[in-house]
Amino acid sequence: MRLLWRGIKAPDYRYRWRERFAFYNKSFPQDVIWFHAVSVGEAEALFPLVRHIQKQYPDAKLLITTTTPTGSARVKVVMQDSVAHVYLPYDVPDAINRFMRCFKPKLAVIMETEIWPNLFAGCGKNAIPLYIINARLSEKSSRGYRKISALIHPALAQVSGIATQTQDDANRFIAIGAASEKVNTLGNIKFDVEIPPSTLAQGLQIKADLFEGRFVWLIASTHKDEEALFLELYAEIKQKIPELLLVIVPRHPERFADVKKLCEQFQLTVVMRTTGAKTYTETDVYLVDTMGELKVLYAAADVAFVGGSMVPVGGHNVLEAAAVGVPVMFGPHMENFKEIARGVLSHDAAIQCQNKDDLVNTILSLYQQPDYRQSLAEKGKAFVRYNQGAITRICTMLEQSL
Repeated sequence: MRLLWRGIKAPDYRYRWRERFAFYNKSFPQDVIWFHAVSVGEAEALFPLVRHIQKQYPDAKLLITTTTPTGSARVKVVMQDSVAHVYLPYDVPDAINRFMRCFKPKLAVIMETEIWPNLFAGCGKNAIPLYIINARLSEKSSRGYRKISALIHPALAQVSGIATQTQDDANRFIAIGAASEKVNTLGNIKFDVEIPPSTLAQGLQIKADLFEGRFVWLIASTHKDEEALFLELYAEIKQKIPELLLVIVPRHPERFADVKKLCEQFQLTVVMRTTGAKTYTETDVYLVDTMGELKVLYAAADVAFVGGSMVPVGGHNVLEAAAVGVPVMFGPHMENFKEIARGVLSHDAAIQCQNKDDLVNTILSLYQQPDYRQSLAEKGKAFVRYNQGAITRICTMLEQSL
């Protein structure tokens, strides 16, 4: 029923139900190194680690599981046939047992905060070394887990090692029952984002071919009620930045059509990415109705605002934009990325906007001061470089089991 309900807005949830109960209609490799990433953000952060493992162990068979269809699509596009891929089964014993029999994992690597009692018990029962990497745990989640300690303590007892992003995360994992000797703070692998020169070149080509002569303000990973804020401000800002172009990238594909309608309600001229058309002087909004192109589009932008932060969603990862070298803005709601937000702000490597006035003043200031834009972009790249290295440290931890 839940999948049917979600499938109303996101049709991909209607398909591949059997995988979610670990019923498979084809054969898969066994003795796999298994990675789990919930959705797109976790998958993107995981890919550099997976590539590192592939280089170190070229004969290893790899499996990546995800929970969301968008995460699944990203795995298929980026990793193609170099890894096996299915949805993570639901945390019920029969499904977990079928999953284990099918793939016979020899190592399990779980991204961030996915504690599933039956899954973890299955790893223990089958003597599979289990690691939680890039682990983070908010104070709110920690309080929730402490209320169900009878489930969480036995689950964490099956874990071989936990690599946390920060010391605060480490303290919270220990507080909910993880053995202190198994918890190490190894940093955030999202800093190890890969930006190939081809991505930068492709972005500059898009800017030249599709956005010629426009000042491009990219609004990335937006959520419901967030696009309206920027569309409402557009007319006011346009008076002072005549060549302004809003490039909007909704977070979820099921909202593409809704955002297009919203733009039209504001009487703005829209060009959709999938049409392949270029923008003209009268174009107000370039709506990206594709997935997996965000890094390239950052490279085509003059300024980027990272969404999920002007509405109480908790924010999204600003490190990709910083690593590309575009000036970064974000809103007040960065609860899911507190440490990163604190870090970029303390290094003057991004700008946080609290309200609409801040948005207007900041974009005008960045437009009027090219040197300021350049400085912000350089500081952003430097901040990312300074914090890299988590993948190497995590690989060192995993090697004892590999």
